Amino acid sequence: MSQLSVEHLLGIKYLTQEDITLIFNTADHFKEVINRPIKKVPSLRDITIANLFFENSTRTKLSFELAEKRLSADIINFSAGQSSVKKGETLIDTVNNILSMKVDIVVMRHPNVGAGVFLSQHVDAKIINAGDGTHEHPTQALLDTYSIREELGSVKGKKVVIVGDILHSRVALSNIFALKLQGAEVKVCGPTTLIPKYITSLGVEVETNLQKALNWCDVANVLRVQHERMDVKYFPSTREYTQLFGINKQILDSLDKKIVIMHPGPINRGVEMTSDVADSDQSIILNQVENGVAIRMAIIYLLAQQIKR
Repeated sequence: MSQLSVEHLLGIKYLTQEDITLIFNTADHFKEVINRPIKKVPSLRDITIANLFFENSTRTKLSFELAEKRLSADIINFSAGQSSVKKGETLIDTVNNILSMKVDIVVMRHPNVGAGVFLSQHVDAKIINAGDGTHEHPTQALLDTYSIREELGSVKGKKVVIVGDILHSRVALSNIFALKLQGAEVKVCGPTTLIPKYITSLGVEVETNLQKALNWCDVANVLRVQHERMDVKYFPSTREYTQLFGINKQILDSLDKKIVIMHPGPINRGVEMTSDVADSDQSIILNQVENGVAIRMAIIYLLAQQIKR
């Protein structure tokens, strides 16, 4: 297969196993490129990409920008904070104005669930979802599972526990879809107030004891507690959360095997994990950052191949 089965990257749930294999194989090629002395390829010299971020983002935005520059695309950056959106302009008007500048691909992060799907039905450009509300964050799940494949040889049959704030996390949902699609076993672990009621319907088990979860898994993907999305208190205090669900070196050393530690960032050091865990040889957090550029290059490149000139 040399072409994606989808016209946009809106969520992992729309992808097939073949799509993921194609993205990973393409990312392998681009990973070689970004480790060369000259890191650019002229693949998308005639493609214009608009980065529309209606929510704050540092890592994802920088990763996409770097991926686009490595492919030699022309880039328009749009931040809602400094735009006419504040004056009441609708999403569709904003995007149509940008598309009138002859944009081919739109990378969008938006606080509303389904914003990418809505956009794909109304505008004539390729849409890449860089995170929609608490729904999906497909490129993060692809780079996470790509990093597991790189570290452990394959995703199939591996045991992965996602620890932390599952309820507010688009990373968790996309990761569950991507891991299950690739044949991994998945558990979630966190306070019961931060685990959605529907989670078991996705073929995922719930474990509320961190030590048991870590003893079971090959990989622990640790999520940030998203205080900015919480309108009520979901646990008594940060200190209590850390005591029950924070990972420290003592816990890691007590396990009877070496597990892989991941985190999509930004890390609240001392809350979800201590610095000696984040910086340990079991952590592949910096690999995830590097792989993020290669994965995003692969997705942009594959979608651009479908653009009719």
